[in-house]
Amino acid sequence: MKVAGFTFIRNAVINDYPIVEAITSILALCDEFVVAVGNSDDNTRTLIENINSPKIKIIDTVWEEELRVGGTVFAKETDKAFAHISKDADWAFYIQGDECVHEKDLPLIRKEMEDNLNDPQVEGLLFNYNHFYGSYDYIAESRRWYRREIRIVKRALRVNSYKDAQGFRIDGRKIRVKLINAYINHYGWVKPPHGLVRKKQNFNLFYDENATTEVIPETASFDYGNADRLIHFTGTHPAVMLDRIKAVNWKFSFDPTAAFKKLSFRRRALEKIYQLTGIRLAEYKNYKLIR
Repeated sequence: MKVAGFTFIRNAVINDYPIVEAITSILALCDEFVVAVGNSDDNTRTLIENINSPKIKIIDTVWEEELRVGGTVFAKETDKAFAHISKDADWAFYIQGDECVHEKDLPLIRKEMEDNLNDPQVEGLLFNYNHFYGSYDYIAESRRWYRREIRIVKRALRVNSYKDAQGFRIDGRKIRVKLINAYINHYGWVKPPHGLVRKKQNFNLFYDENATTEVIPETASFDYGNADRLIHFTGTHPAVMLDRIKAVNWKFSFDPTAAFKKLSFRRRALEKIYQLTGIRLAEYKNYKLIR
């Protein structure tokens, strides 16, 4: 069984993406790893080169700025990386620049790939998500945050990254997937307040054609209210993230009551139902789950 990892990245240093941690968190599972490095304004390429693994294959890309609205360029860059995976790979393991897998999950992930390799009904593997928010001690848990997504697909299939690179489809249809008992830890919203304001500004550049790039003052504050609901994280983080966690130099505070009050009546009702029953009514699913 041959496994290829793949990802895309641009301006990882400027935007403080844990791309090295993301890649190394699954590198042990991979026989090769394709990284599409976009035209950056920092030393992102050097950052990837310094991982110093013979498994890594860097392809240099130029982002199509005209595709930035709606995040389409993210999907295009993902597809570029996928296209450079060796044809003889069995599985393709996708990870984004702000995601990591815990080392304790690696044996199970490998076994699931082995067990489902020859099952034609299984086209991909579905992961659970931990969305860390504000600090490494809290995860966002509400309907606003997707709780599952595809991160492993069979290489031989005609998959394409969907919309803004959240998941994958085959010729426009949803992929048939098996849910596995493993997690993707998403750290994109763990930054100091100024960093989150800058992240939101950069994020808007790829979704809103009217977004601007004005200078953000160091004293700028961030409204944490878009988390909706946070719960305390009691587990452990991947070993590759520990140095980042030790370097935290900001304090995080959150008023859950104020955040909940900002929601519309409909969203408050749906959140209450979810909290009481664990059921997400009308949940969007970018996949077809095999029971």
